[in-house]
Amino acid sequence: AATPDAIAGQYLFKAIGCSTCHVETLTTDHPGAVINGGAYTVPEALGDKIIHPFGDFLLHDVGTGDGIVQAGPQDTANKLRTVPLWGLHIKSRFMHDNASLTLFDAIQRHAGEARQVTSRFNALTPQEQQQLITFLRSL
Repeated sequence: AATPDAIAGQYLFKAIGCSTCHVETLTTDHPGAVINGGAYTVPEALGDKIIHPFGDFLLHDVGTGDGIVQAGPQDTANKLRTVPLWGLHIKSRFMHDNASLTLFDAIQRHAGEARQVTSRFNALTPQEQQQLITFLRSL
């Protein structure tokens, strides 16, 4: 069961905008849907499944890119695929490069498109920041 702090943290996660990129829930396409340019048909076993990855799997510039073009146009050079947050509770290093040793540091490293969200996090009280981190540790 989620603790009161984790529940409060989930509310804050949404309220400050983390869920814009770290989308809680996605539903797979319906069975029989033709995807990937016609190269793949969604099988019955994978169709219409609800998952909770806490990630949109899209490319975003959060200021920590490495300058490598990501199978697309040049403007993808500093964009990274949103790292899903599911399973976060078993990780000891964070971000795409595993360079952050704490969740607080990982949040602080979000810049670029996420700059406003980081600013909103920094405007929270220390207790609220800890509640949000408690929520993240529950994933």
